[in-house]
Amino acid sequence: MNPRVTLAITTRVLTQLRRDHRTLAMLLVLPCLLQALLWWVFLDTPLVFDRIGPALLAIFPFFVMFLVTSVTTLRERSSGTLERLFTMPMGRLDFLLGYALAFGAVAAVQASLAAGVAIGLLDLDIRGAAGLLVVVGVADAILGTALGLFVSAFARTEFQAVQFLPAIVVPQILLCGLLLPRDRLPRALEIVADLLPLSYAVDAMEQLATSTRSGEVWRDVAIVAGFAVAALALGAATLRRRTD
Repeated sequence: MNPRVTLAITTRVLTQLRRDHRTLAMLLVLPCLLQALLWWVFLDTPLVFDRIGPALLAIFPFFVMFLVTSVTTLRERSSGTLERLFTMPMGRLDFLLGYALAFGAVAAVQASLAAGVAIGLLDLDIRGAAGLLVVVGVADAILGTALGLFVSAFARTEFQAVQFLPAIVVPQILLCGLLLPRDRLPRALEIVADLLPLSYAVDAMEQLATSTRSGEVWRDVAIVAGFAVAALALGAATLRRRTD
């Protein structure tokens, strides 16, 4: 791995995002709008929004980053850009880490905006440190980025990449504790939920909503980060240098 090459990939991706206003709006504005929409839905029952709001702060960055990263990588492959990049002295890990760093930087802005809107405008009740909300949101967004990079190796078109959403993302949203606390799920589903990384991101957000203690939050962040590193390693092992 070459740090200069990795940073060059990061700069290139950030430059592309800055010029792609629609994708940038989807990354930064869409999570805030979705939060506001759900706040409006539960306007007459604010306790419901207080219960699901922290989980949404974990789910939206994960969902949006997975979708954008997988589609963007497939666009690189279908246009031939990825194959041309690999003709240069660039390793697979350079490419993946460059993407992860670029989307991690965007995730920091995204998480700050989402937390600011939730707490400042939508009056979401949070007892823990607001800064930790951003840390969890960034870790969750990097996880979505890593999984998006990983699954893009198995898709040939952007449409196929989107088809991974029901297989990779939706089960995690259903089992993460958003609809029903995980300890009230059937035992088999509880075990499956314990194996899915989004569950730990939601646990961290809910811990911040109900307590000022940060020990368990950092433990959950470490678990989410571990899943992200594993996904990047698998992505580096499966990323194809040539386009079929």
